[in-house]
Amino acid sequence: MGDASTTLARLEAVIAARRSSDSAVSYVARLHARGLAKIVQKLGEEAVETVIAALGEDRGALVGEAADLVFHLLVLLDAKGVALAEVLAELDRREGTSGIAEKAARPR
Repeated sequence: MGDASTTLARLEAVIAARRSSDSAVSYVARLHARGLAKIVQKLGEEAVETVIAALGEDRGALVGEAADLVFHLLVLLDAKGVALAEVLAELDRREGTSGIAEKAARPR
């Protein structure tokens, strides 16, 4: 298994490269051509499918749905111009902080 951050960085680069490809041959280009609402819809669908798979007993189904969810999240981040590095930096910033404390510190 490869380094997770390397795998995600490669996927992020592929998504960026395919964004403006021919939508007849690229799923990423097709999603972008259909607009942000479609990208968000697909992310939501994949989130629900991941939750359903998590409630089941099929580990492979959960792994597959989680991969779809991460992929569609990266497509959304790309569409919004948010680099994966920004998300990873935010996770680094939160490291060592209780989730409860972090949430309480957020502006209301």
